[in-house]
Amino acid sequence: MYSYSLFKIGQSIALSLPLKLCYAVATFFSDVHFIFADKDRADTWANLKTIFPDKSDKELRAIRLKMFRNFAKYLVDFFRFPLMNKAFIEKNVRVENIEFVNEAIQKKKGVILLTAHIGNWELGGAVIAQMDYPLWAVALPHKSEEINAFFNSRREKKGIQVIPFGKAARTCFKILLENQMLALVGDRDFSNDGGEVITFFGKATYLPKGPAVLALKTGAAIVPGFMVRNSDDTFTLRFERTVEVDRQQSIEEVINNYKKIIENYIRAYPDQWFMFKKFWIE
Repeated sequence: MYSYSLFKIGQSIALSLPLKLCYAVATFFSDVHFIFADKDRADTWANLKTIFPDKSDKELRAIRLKMFRNFAKYLVDFFRFPLMNKAFIEKNVRVENIEFVNEAIQKKKGVILLTAHIGNWELGGAVIAQMDYPLWAVALPHKSEEINAFFNSRREKKGIQVIPFGKAARTCFKILLENQMLALVGDRDFSNDGGEVITFFGKATYLPKGPAVLALKTGAAIVPGFMVRNSDDTFTLRFERTVEVDRQQSIEEVINNYKKIIENYIRAYPDQWFMFKKFWIE
């Protein structure tokens, strides 16, 4: 169980050391954690075997270890949010296909920016907000009020307006009907109703209904976007074409339209998909 003090110490270290040294320290502690994290290792192994049934155990072990290390880097990036500004973005972030976002805004029905737990979705949201796109994001509250405040204050200081998960529905509808932009993750369901059962990489799992329901009820455009880490630890924020939504479609049909895009990104960046729980229905 992470503590508030641990996050504060992590941020203090991240802000006081050069970035490359921060990554080195984070990687060291990640490797130590990896040795003792039996359940996380087992669950990520099961997930990777589902995604890549034909890869060798050696290949999967390499992906899994790098996944843990990349997640440690993700935390470093979040802790260094106070240092992130437009100069940082210009130097370290390549933005691709922003025109898909602009085209969706022009339709004046709201925009759902659909992402997943891939790369650094937190940094992606901050970059969008720093590019002067007003952005709302639904976030799952932490059990600790101190940790929750820690995360949300850093998001809000970068221009992201946070909506607590569980109290989001009415606010989300209002935002979209006002032609604003809403960021949602589409790869893990946190609701109490079990989500929608969808075939994902050939096996059944629960995916969140929220993006599909909101698009069907408001006519909002769904624009997939992902912030992925490059080999040199810079980033690419890439948007995909708007997912076409026919308001006569079912929730399942809409999800199936965009889940293929999420699958493609997981295949391309499996060591950046931070899913440390068993993902599929047994």
